[in-house]
Amino acid sequence: MFYHTKRLQYEAKPEQPDAVYAHKLQELIGGAWGEMTVTMQYLFQGWNCRIEGKYKDMIMDIATEEIGHVEMLSTMVARLLEGAPSDQTAKAVQDPALAAVVGGMDFQQAIVGGGGALPSDSNGYPWNGRYIIASGNLLADFRANLTAEAQGRLQTARLYHMTDDPGVKDMLKFNLARDTMHQNQWLAAIEELKKDGVEDTVVPDDLLDEEHREHASSLWHLSDGESSDQGGWAGGTAPDGNHEFQYNANPEPLGGMASAPKPEDHLYATYSEEGMLKKAAKQVKNTVT
Repeated sequence: MFYHTKRLQYEAKPEQPDAVYAHKLQELIGGAWGEMTVTMQYLFQGWNCRIEGKYKDMIMDIATEEIGHVEMLSTMVARLLEGAPSDQTAKAVQDPALAAVVGGMDFQQAIVGGGGALPSDSNGYPWNGRYIIASGNLLADFRANLTAEAQGRLQTARLYHMTDDPGVKDMLKFNLARDTMHQNQWLAAIEELKKDGVEDTVVPDDLLDEEHREHASSLWHLSDGESSDQGGWAGGTAPDGNHEFQYNANPEPLGGMASAPKPEDHLYATYSEEGMLKKAAKQVKNTVT
């Protein structure tokens, strides 16, 4: 069950409308790293969590908060669109439709959203459920959550410098602070999992004997860069404590030729046999009279 209150988690009032900036804010709503993504990612992680207690409760706390962030941003977009295009972009040209194009307004916010926010990114691409990660493995999920919060905070920081509106900047300051909290929260949760006995690996240790361990510790030097051997990933003990990093300066391929097999005749593909190019199917006679 979810309960909604009419009050926003934090205020979302611009000093004045700005249809162009409303277009930009769509990225924080429906972009790949936007609030809709983390909302659904955390909700499905929480719903699918198979252990009751602190982890599930924490996931659902932050998931529900993210719904409120979508609401804040959507409210801000609607208020930024107030009076557009006639009051704002029409200052550039007299015709409102042309003014919207010149001014950079998102047509769909007016045509589809009726002057409100949309579940899409700043290019108008609809939000996609494939953005979310909810694997059922808490360690893998928490690492993905950390990445999501880092990317979301980065984009919020960039948008912060794209406006001079005090009201917009005030809301973004709050969002930045919450992103900081959530990054630290997921880092703490990862450490908590380790303390509770979850090994620092996504794939269980019982498969370590199954994998080709001789290939689990060497960095293959496969670019023309000259400095990749200078990092901690090229020597010393690996973070999992089970491997010693090595640097393979001149790696050789271990597999055979990357050649596909002869195609079936009905696919009408060309192929090479004994150095000759051939058609995969017999010549089809022209029966058209």
